[in-house]
Amino acid sequence: MSHDSTEPTRTTEASADKKGNETLPAASSGNFIRDIIDEDLRTGKYAGRVATRFPPEPNGYLHIGHAKAVCLNFGIARDYPGGTCNLRFDDTNPTKEEVEYVDSIMEDIRWLGFDWEDRLYYASDYFEQMYRYAIDLIQKGKAYVCELSPDQIREHRGTLTQPGKPSPYRDRPIEENLDLFRRMRAGEFEEGSMVLRAKIDMAAANLNLRDPIMYRIVKASHHRTGDAWCIYPMYDWAHGLEDSIERITHSLCTLEFEDHRPLYDWFLVELGVYRPQQIEFARLALTYTVMSKRKLLQLVQQGLVNGWDDPRMPTLAGLRRRGYTPEAIRDFCDRIGLAKANSVVDVELLEHCLRDDLNRRAPRAMAVLNPLRVIITNYPEGQVEWLTAENNPEDAGMGSRQIPFSRVLYIEQEDFREDPPKKFFRLFPGGEIRLKHAYYITCQNVVKDPDSGRIVELHCTYDPQSRGGWTSDGRKVKGTSHWVSAAHALKAKVRLYDRLFVVPNPGEERDFLQDINPRSLEVLNDCLVEPGLAHVEPSSYYQFLRQGYFCADPVDSRPGAPVFNRTVSLKDTWAKIERAQR
Repeated sequence: MSHDSTEPTRTTEASADKKGNETLPAASSGNFIRDIIDEDLRTGKYAGRVATRFPPEPNGYLHIGHAKAVCLNFGIARDYPGGTCNLRFDDTNPTKEEVEYVDSIMEDIRWLGFDWEDRLYYASDYFEQMYRYAIDLIQKGKAYVCELSPDQIREHRGTLTQPGKPSPYRDRPIEENLDLFRRMRAGEFEEGSMVLRAKIDMAAANLNLRDPIMYRIVKASHHRTGDAWCIYPMYDWAHGLEDSIERITHSLCTLEFEDHRPLYDWFLVELGVYRPQQIEFARLALTYTVMSKRKLLQLVQQGLVNGWDDPRMPTLAGLRRRGYTPEAIRDFCDRIGLAKANSVVDVELLEHCLRDDLNRRAPRAMAVLNPLRVIITNYPEGQVEWLTAENNPEDAGMGSRQIPFSRVLYIEQEDFREDPPKKFFRLFPGGEIRLKHAYYITCQNVVKDPDSGRIVELHCTYDPQSRGGWTSDGRKVKGTSHWVSAAHALKAKVRLYDRLFVVPNPGEERDFLQDINPRSLEVLNDCLVEPGLAHVEPSSYYQFLRQGYFCADPVDSRPGAPVFNRTVSLKDTWAKIERAQR
């Protein structure tokens, strides 16, 4: 029986690793998918249409791997005249799906800079139509109700070298199958007691064609349809039908779906409905990262991270909270390109894209994370100077700011050594350094705690002729330190995030949880920052001089009590790799 596909109901809402995978250092590959689309347009294959879709399952938060698919599908629709990209939720498993995930996915896509306009769909929009399609296959003798247990179905399936065994229910009469399937829908049978299977070929070389399950009984409430259904379509049955109903032209999938394509085509051919073209590409794998939803959920449920938006997570919510920008992520996705073979991308490329973006756009500020008190003994007591500092040396248009300088300052503890090693160009007894935007100072005396011997204060002198960081005599001062004025500095909490895992391929040699970095988060409660940061906007980003790029936490930061997350350090190994390649 042939069907004309109806328009869907629109729902509108605001180096190689040990496994042989090539580790990509840099270059973006050519986009073979666009080549296919260009040829289809040239030949008029789809009457000039380009229609893609992004079809997430609402059972978790999107991560950086999904960003690649988002940028690909929405980017193609953007770049071709009249192109469209649907957002479609594959909500076929009510036991794992939540409205929270639906909302987060829509927020992430918008944050990345894409818009599905009025093309928001759900697999559940098509449950009735899929059910009718299943009835059609039963009437053609191409589907049957099977009462084998899940374990028995697996045993009957066979192996890659042995054919499967037919189910004893495979040749049930059509009328009996129709009756049982309708009663399955009516809720007469218990979960696991029976399923609907396609009747294809139990000896097929492709195991996906060995009478796959189309429907199973699940007595769970659905986030959209409530208790209207107690049978739910399997992903492999629903996937191709959804694309067909929405008249997608190019169905872009990751490589694991390549072996499923013959099954999708079999369903569509047997039903006589519109067939999209499925094209597979390699999914993204990133060093020092896990992107399995199961593993990410395990991290959340076991309390090893502080939720899906923990800044150590590879989720887009986590990256956003850490301070990543959508521009950096889109740049990263452009650079890695598309391939037909699995590969592993070095996480340093992602960090490089972020530094490249923030270097141009992030205002500079001074923050002392581990303060050491400094008294300028020859500076007048009670005097305050307001010094001019540029906001971003990469962009003069960002202007400048005024920062206070006074007799008592704080510098970083690590910027002083009482017994300095060779080539230590920071402050030490008798040594002179430059205070950024301010003066040269020389350490004259070290004050220690009498009980612990810990250094608590430095007494220094300043050169009044060195304002701005230079002198008329031309003497060279190699070291430069950042600082804050004690009387004006604002106390802040700073979270220093590092990679969540200590090895490039977590879980390769042992349980991935054993590869977690125990030092992935260090919290500093007594940091001091410029007074101008007292009222930073949530999620605003800064480069703290000599420290790295930081973001005001959108959840915990408050006016007068800022909390900053370290987004990425200033070290850029990737830039060194690029220079070496050139």
